Amino acid sequence: MIKENNGESPMLQLVSFNKLLNHYDEQLKSTDESLAARAKYVLDAQAPYPELREGFDDLSILEERKDVISIILADTFSQVLTNNEIKTASIPYANLVFNSSKRFQKVIEDAGEGYELEMRNMPDDMHYMIQCTVILSFYYGFNLDFKRPLFYDIPDKNGVIRHYRILYNADFMEITPTEKAKDLKQSDVDELLENFEDLELWKEKIPPNSFITKGFVISNLFDVTAEHSISQIKSSLIGSNKRGSENFMEDFQSTFSSLFSLNGINVGFAGYDPNTNRFLKIHGKGIESYLLKGQEMESCDTMLCDYSYGKLLKESTYYAISNVEKYYKKSEGKVQPYKNLYEQGIKSAILAPIADEGNLLGVLELVSTKVNELNSINANKLVDVMPFIVSAVLRSIEEEQNLIDAIIQHECTTVHSSVYWKFQEEAKRFMTDQLSGNQPAFKEIVFKDVYPLYGQIDIKDSSRERNLAIQRDLMIQLSEIYSVVNEAWKKFKLPIYDELMFRVNDYLEEIRETLHTNSEQAIFDFVQEEINPVFHHLKREDKKLKELILSYESKIDAETESYYDHRRNYDESVMEINKKLAAMLDKKQLAAQEMFPHYFERYKTDGVEHNMYIGSQIANDRNFDSLYLNNLRLWQLQIMVEMENKHYALKPNLPIQLDVASLMLVYSTPLAIRFRMDEKRFDVDGTYNARYEIIKKRIDKSYVKGTNERLTQKGKLAIVYSQKKDEKEYLRYVKFLKSKGYFTNNIEIVELEGLQGVTGLKAIRAEILYKTDEKSTKTYTYDDLMEELKL
Repeated sequence: MIKENNGESPMLQLVSFNKLLNHYDEQLKSTDESLAARAKYVLDAQAPYPELREGFDDLSILEERKDVISIILADTFSQVLTNNEIKTASIPYANLVFNSSKRFQKVIEDAGEGYELEMRNMPDDMHYMIQCTVILSFYYGFNLDFKRPLFYDIPDKNGVIRHYRILYNADFMEITPTEKAKDLKQSDVDELLENFEDLELWKEKIPPNSFITKGFVISNLFDVTAEHSISQIKSSLIGSNKRGSENFMEDFQSTFSSLFSLNGINVGFAGYDPNTNRFLKIHGKGIESYLLKGQEMESCDTMLCDYSYGKLLKESTYYAISNVEKYYKKSEGKVQPYKNLYEQGIKSAILAPIADEGNLLGVLELVSTKVNELNSINANKLVDVMPFIVSAVLRSIEEEQNLIDAIIQHECTTVHSSVYWKFQEEAKRFMTDQLSGNQPAFKEIVFKDVYPLYGQIDIKDSSRERNLAIQRDLMIQLSEIYSVVNEAWKKFKLPIYDELMFRVNDYLEEIRETLHTNSEQAIFDFVQEEINPVFHHLKREDKKLKELILSYESKIDAETESYYDHRRNYDESVMEINKKLAAMLDKKQLAAQEMFPHYFERYKTDGVEHNMYIGSQIANDRNFDSLYLNNLRLWQLQIMVEMENKHYALKPNLPIQLDVASLMLVYSTPLAIRFRMDEKRFDVDGTYNARYEIIKKRIDKSYVKGTNERLTQKGKLAIVYSQKKDEKEYLRYVKFLKSKGYFTNNIEIVELEGLQGVTGLKAIRAEILYKTDEKSTKTYTYDDLMEELKL
């Protein structure tokens, strides 16, 4: 039985030569004796085998009657053209061939033993529908464009995949209905046209085996490998992030192999920086540069000889090296690019400039391990593909720049997602004005009637700890210098060394007592201008002193040019605290945004500070209620304690076990914030609202009224406020969170000393209950608090 695929078919397909034989029936009546004689010969050969007219589905008959079939098809398969035409007799949309030209037979032979002919992209479901469209067109008379390009992908004797387009001649096909065939109306066809992928619907309208086809088709195959390769290269380069794809380079190299009809050539890329005239490595999965040979970047002057430099950079044309070894030996292995190519086993290569209007963007590198395989003749094949590569590189550069801009936007500015919609609106208005020919101006972004929330976790006594680290490093450095100079004094007995020892010791005594603001710079200048020249001299004078000086210099940090041990420990401790706390706050903030959108910004100093603003104008399409402000305040209170706990767990692992102190500012008066275009950040707007900023900047240095005690203390969270209603609200929150294990019973209310321009501030100080494990704490909402109060 004929089964051209593993699924069902709307057609019962019979091989038949009836329509072709009818042609010979007509020729038998011709007055041309030679034509009539030829027709008689064919008809007489077929006469004993009526099944060749009637049709058959037993494929064994094709083999049994192959000699007779060959006679019948002789005129359609001209012997004169058999070595040139790629031609077959077959069943439509099937991989069954029962007669073919010698050229086709050679193609199959070169494909190798075990190769099975198979059409590209012809799944069973698709196969059924394609046959249905043929029936709709040729039997029912509905004019449908069912044709789609058909291809065979066949390897040649070198293993290179070649692509053949199939063109059918269906002159010798007949189609008749069976009792299963249905009458179809235009409405049925309309339904099918709207549901091409609904296989069951197609089977309902045109059931399996509802038609019989008799005949065969002549298939003419045309080698379209070059056109297909160019199309594949174009397709490969369309879209974004191609170089991040796992199979991009593998597929790309396979396509180039087909284009050049060469198996095993490799493709590489090198980028180009016009500012420094250097080739750059392009980072991506599987992307290599054979010019750079593993280097990140190299000067074009170094990587190219004068001739290749002129070809690629000045003339913007390809440079073919058909015999790398020849030029390697000719240049005594010292000249690029031959040296790098030769050392990688490359025997021939084509270097093609990727250039736009004469401006070099990069270099396409084709390389082969065979001499002469790549040369100046087949290099011309690149003419058709380079425009697509140039377009892709230009797009890639643009995408990369957009990505860089996006990263800068994300990392360096405070256009938070909650207010991004407002910036989008203004940007669209700006573009509309620009397109209308008006003079566009980006208006300032202002949000009115928003409530501020501020919090900070500051490193306790950071200035003192930093100065202590600097003091220790300077004392160690000066002691080391003293030891070296002392040895020089003992060795050479020069008074200048005795005087240097005195000055070094003088600096030591000075900073041992107190580190003044100018001490560090004064000592740095002293070492740079007077000690280092002396050490440079001593290294040449004495071997032992040289060893001492080299030991001293090995401890000097290259970046700061001074001793950097205790300061490194301090800086690393501060950096680790900031990183961990900021990461935690950023992560927790995402959940807070889900509760109600609000503006958020976070920045690092000697600790982590954050600002939040909430109100109806920021929420855009959501109705604001005071409940959301209360909820955010409660959330902030919890997160501050959780960040303290994060530091508590981190502290034992720090190089310097720094303490932190936490502070929150409660401000119940709504204010306006404006985006400062010059500073790329939001700030409070107006003179009246400036009071909030003044309080925010000064409260961490404030004292408890009538004492010398600082407000912020380690282990305690200070909540600063000015109104009695705020005190009641936050005492309620603290009491609630105390029941959840956030605070101890040590809770106090203190009054603050007046700040410059600000009086009447008070603070709740609640002692934090630290936890011994790092399990995530549940975040409680304002609704949870309300529920608790009902109990």
